[in-house]
Amino acid sequence: MKLYTAIIAAALPLYASAFAPAQLQPATKTLTSTSINLLKNVNNGAEESTSSLNALTTTELPEKLYFPKEKEVPKVLGGLQIGLRKLCVVTGASSGLGLNAAATLAKTGRHFIVMACRDVEKGKRAAKEMGMPEGSYTVMKLELANLQSVRDFVANLKAFKSARPLTNLICNAAVYLPTDPEPAWTDDGFEMTMGVNHLGHFLLVNLLLKDMQKAKNPRVCIVGSITGNTNTVGGGLVYPRADLGDLSGLAAGAKKPIAMADGKPFFGAKAYKDSKICNMMTVSQLHERYHESTGVTFSSMYPGCIAETALFREKRPWFRKAFPWFMKYVTGGYVGMEEAGERLAQVIDDPQCNKSNVYWSWNGGAQQVGRWSPDGKPRGAGGSGGEIFENEQSEAVRDPVVAQKMWDTSVKAVGLTEKDML
Repeated sequence: MKLYTAIIAAALPLYASAFAPAQLQPATKTLTSTSINLLKNVNNGAEESTSSLNALTTTELPEKLYFPKEKEVPKVLGGLQIGLRKLCVVTGASSGLGLNAAATLAKTGRHFIVMACRDVEKGKRAAKEMGMPEGSYTVMKLELANLQSVRDFVANLKAFKSARPLTNLICNAAVYLPTDPEPAWTDDGFEMTMGVNHLGHFLLVNLLLKDMQKAKNPRVCIVGSITGNTNTVGGGLVYPRADLGDLSGLAAGAKKPIAMADGKPFFGAKAYKDSKICNMMTVSQLHERYHESTGVTFSSMYPGCIAETALFREKRPWFRKAFPWFMKYVTGGYVGMEEAGERLAQVIDDPQCNKSNVYWSWNGGAQQVGRWSPDGKPRGAGGSGGEIFENEQSEAVRDPVVAQKMWDTSVKAVGLTEKDML
């Protein structure tokens, strides 16, 4: 145990550098052609969208990210395609974790997948490259950085599926802007990270609940993060910590120039962690408000550290080589993209996961680092292998007063009305 503790202490700076913000550079004021092309990847999954936005050479974005079109609904209505399968929406499904989860569910033959993506053509290409069976999915437009796009997606989904209720919803899409010196803004004026990761999904879930309660065993999973759970190394020991403070920024409307939920100056790495704690709080609030009356199961999950993701491609070559090794053999937290996708799919498909208000994790990785619980079962850091278990959320995530205020201020920020909600 002393040796293990010494190894962790020596290696902690490497772990911290994975999640700490890089040296900030002055923002330029011109969008290059490369920047414009990279922007197409926003919202298409936590991994690729992260690296894409980090590669932008400016904090300026196009004036609008979403332009409504008259015909967004696929020509063939869903009733003819879905059949007896469960209807499942996956946000950020054109790359990374979302794509792998969508492919896993589609290949079971039990689910028809609606891939909710910012770039529809990219989503179609990704589905084919992943070998998703024809007729097992469709791709629909969703720009989480625009609240009208969220409402349009819900309307288009309703038209597409006709009378079929939505059974499963996976809120996976995310952006991560740790190196940006200044905030980027959504079309509605929210800081991009909070706007996409939390507020866009918050509106989406609430607009879909009326329909989901009609389904058999409906489930909602909002992807969490170890960085938002302050009782972990990644969330508690690596600066900055997730901290919503008094939520004065969100309470004031969270619109430009207000960039942080706590009303303080913009800090990109913290904005991501704050958005993730909001995601996890949203799950607990949804459970308390709607689980008993609707039968919808609400959960969050942490898939493990996908250490070879494009998330870290801006790091130096030595780091990109060392970090996967470190996560495999020191922390035990490493997991590959395919396995991570299978884990996310499991939360939706596995009968044992039909339990609400749970933060799911996996105990893989303990074999490498020698961590075992008194009952003889490994309690790892989410690494490859192992079994699913109900993880413990931090006190910050479980704070009922802050969670209540987060809910109320989010409802106001996204413009939800009594007619919209259950």
